[in-house]
Amino acid sequence: MADPYPQVYLGDRLVPAAAAHVSVASSAVLYGLSVYTVFPVFVAGAERTAFRLPDHFRRMVESCRIIGIDRFAQEWDYERFRTAAMELVAANAPAEDVFVRATVHVVQSIPGTRVRGCDIQVSMFVYPATPIVPQDGMRLKSSPWRRIPDNAIPSRAKVNGAYVNSVLAKQDAIDSGYDDCVFLDGNGHVCELSAANLFLVRGGTLITPDVSCDILDGINRRSILTLAAEDGIPVQERTVDLTELYIADEVFVTGTSAGCAPVFEVDGRVIADAAGPITQSLRKRHAAALRTDQVHGWVTPL
Repeated sequence: MADPYPQVYLGDRLVPAAAAHVSVASSAVLYGLSVYTVFPVFVAGAERTAFRLPDHFRRMVESCRIIGIDRFAQEWDYERFRTAAMELVAANAPAEDVFVRATVHVVQSIPGTRVRGCDIQVSMFVYPATPIVPQDGMRLKSSPWRRIPDNAIPSRAKVNGAYVNSVLAKQDAIDSGYDDCVFLDGNGHVCELSAANLFLVRGGTLITPDVSCDILDGINRRSILTLAAEDGIPVQERTVDLTELYIADEVFVTGTSAGCAPVFEVDGRVIADAAGPITQSLRKRHAAALRTDQVHGWVTPL
């Protein structure tokens, strides 16, 4: 656990972290009615860069659109978002790599279960870039809790309240002695982890559940697919059975807060005792692209 850095962006200005509040009577608190994204900021001396910042803003816009939060797109554009992020990072002057969590809160007081036309506030805060999963080999457990289907709460929208599903599944995995969970859908097909996308390798082919499999359409997931295609690695986006994980040559996960991390065990079945060659190659390329990408336009100076 870590505290946020001292300065937080809330509404339209920077405030001390202790003064950054949302009302207990707001929809954000009453119903979990907020959407968010997390993006990394890398520090090299006086230089600070963010990874795929326009895509993180676009995801917030799209999450709001899916849920029906209409005020965000009316009140915010990308330049305002980028400027707020720059001001926040400058005010906190991190000397280490950090994550920035940006959230659109619906702050209308006691509005009932509705969303359109409700007041919003945007918050951003900075915290240390500590990965949420082990980076040297993970142990995963398939969860008894099923992934929320897209026709209940859409997975491609990062809705705060929906993460109760992830909490239930990950806590079950932790209680059972594992690092994280593998979510399955209602038909028993593989979705993702509690907060990361999942890949496997079989016979030299990179395989991942497609975006219709109740997964987050992750920004780092898309980055890995781009890098794999550039390296000539065959890619399949399709339905994945749990037993395919058991017999995979390699398994790894991706996400802003998860990095690109290898998996060594699933449900007590040993996959490997070291990261495989495709995992190692994509992990190296991904780490480089996060900081110094000159090809895809993924890096934004802050």
